Amino acid sequence: MQIVAKKRLKEFWKKHPQAQTPLETWHAVVSKASWKRPADIKKVFGSTVDFVGDNRVVFDIAGNKYRLIVHVSYEYKAVLIKFIGTHAEYDKIDAETVT
Repeated sequence: MQIVAKKRLKEFWKKHPQAQTPLETWHAVVSKASWKRPADIKKVFGSTVDFVGDNRVVFDIAGNKYRLIVHVSYEYKAVLIKFIGTHAEYDKIDAETVT
C-alpha cells in the first residue's frame, strides 16, 4: 500500500520519541501490504484495529498508548494518514470526521 502523509508520523515521533519504533514498524508492514478489504487488515493487526465509517481504520500503536487513524482506498492501494495522537488526544476527536 502507498502511504500518504508519512510526514505526519515523523512530526509526531519528534514530539514523542518513544513512538518512533512502533510507527516505523507499522509503516514497514503497511507499505508491503496489498489490502483488498477490511478482513485483510484484521488478519494482520487483529484486535489492535477498529473500523469506523468512510473506510477509516483506527490502529492502536505501542500497546494502545497512541492512536493512528487512516483512510484506506482499497481500489487505489493507498493509505492516507488522517490523525496520530495520544490516547487522550484521540478521546477528544471524532474518528469518522477528523482531517
